[in-house]
Amino acid sequence: MSQSPPKSAPKAVYVKSYGCQMNVYDSQRMADVMGAEGYREVATPEEADLILLNTCHIRERAAEKVYSELGRMRVLKEEAKAAGRDVLVGVAGCVAQAEGEEIVRRARVVDLVVGPQSYHRLPDLVARAAQKPGVVDTEFPAEDKFTKLPTATAASTRSRGLTAFVTVQEGCDKFCTFCVVPYTRGAEVSRPVAQVLAEVEKLAAAGVREITLLGQNVNAYHGVGPEGKEWTLARLLYRLAEVPGIARLRYTTSHPRELGEDLIAAHRDLAALMPYLHLPVQSGSDAVLKRMNRKHGRDEYFRLVDRIREAQPDIALTSDFIVGFPGETDADFADTLDLVRRVGFASAYTFAYSARPGTPGAEMDGHLPEPLKTSRLHELQALVAGQQRDFQESLVGRTVDVLFEKPGRKPGQVVGRSPHLLPVQVIGPSSLVGSIVPVRITATKTNSLDGVLVGDDHMMSVHAAE
Repeated sequence: MSQSPPKSAPKAVYVKSYGCQMNVYDSQRMADVMGAEGYREVATPEEADLILLNTCHIRERAAEKVYSELGRMRVLKEEAKAAGRDVLVGVAGCVAQAEGEEIVRRARVVDLVVGPQSYHRLPDLVARAAQKPGVVDTEFPAEDKFTKLPTATAASTRSRGLTAFVTVQEGCDKFCTFCVVPYTRGAEVSRPVAQVLAEVEKLAAAGVREITLLGQNVNAYHGVGPEGKEWTLARLLYRLAEVPGIARLRYTTSHPRELGEDLIAAHRDLAALMPYLHLPVQSGSDAVLKRMNRKHGRDEYFRLVDRIREAQPDIALTSDFIVGFPGETDADFADTLDLVRRVGFASAYTFAYSARPGTPGAEMDGHLPEPLKTSRLHELQALVAGQQRDFQESLVGRTVDVLFEKPGRKPGQVVGRSPHLLPVQVIGPSSLVGSIVPVRITATKTNSLDGVLVGDDHMMSVHAAE
């Protein structure tokens, strides 16, 4: 009696994500696309038959970091080949969009290049690359990629945790002179309300408790609602708050010019919307903001912050800053430090300006020497770090609701997030995971908080079913 040949093991895909939360979301969707083709997602490139590097092009030397990583992938691919196994390597995301054919020319290890608007085409691209390496797709296709993507399985959603990102808006029409996003992600496009709602409902059904809505300019959201009219981001948030199981909502990243009064009011009135807002200002100097083409000034930003804090006094405000933009004077930099002192931030991302090829900023006169940019960056970072410590210390003694997400590193420890997005560690049972529980903050660490559970065991689980 002859035996049937053994079944081959399912192929494996490894996706490494660089940069922003939108890339994390895109990486998950690429894994979902290949999962529908029978690929299982793995945690290391050594296990994979398909390796995808989902890249970011915002910072200087981003492309060089990718080429360095591709050198490691070349060694791994050669080792797999020697063992009788074929491995495909792909570059996705914004470096792929910006570099295109150049990636294949410089790194022969690369079998396919796919831009951020085309990852719904991955199965076809992979099949083509397996036959003839060097496939490149960096077009802006006419079809909506989101309608072509498969739904994540409940198992894969659960494996990713209790919080999830959902992209609702892509691209940007602002054309800040330092930024490559309009060139790599295209014009602003918003997903229809029904499409977003269906995705969130499926995430909730799989156990997700917190959703962060994503967009390059997320508060410019104008997706079409079921009645055929455009919805604002605020209206979308109110609707998503009605989804059973969704306890918390967040959104990022915002532009000051798009923060309307209805969204400010939502921070006051919508309990599910967490008191956290990332609102990039980039500089405190009107002269620099004008050269950056930011379309807002420092006084406008101050007034906006005042309205936000009037609506939600407990809000944790964070921002982005670029120092050393072409032409920035000592007085311009002093204005940035003044803005930081006057506003007071819970934290901020700070960068020394790096020219991105193809952007207007790269062609401007007045580029500053690197030592001066570095000196200014360190001074700004010291100021921001002090404000971050002050904010975290202001929470000591307060009781905050924490969504517990996973066991901690220490035995008997569980870890969650506060409404202000800070990690919180407590000693408690693992059964708390998935629950929202009141915690009294007892101490601060560099980027997290320590706390103790409030009440007895019965009170601990009071929010679990909310």
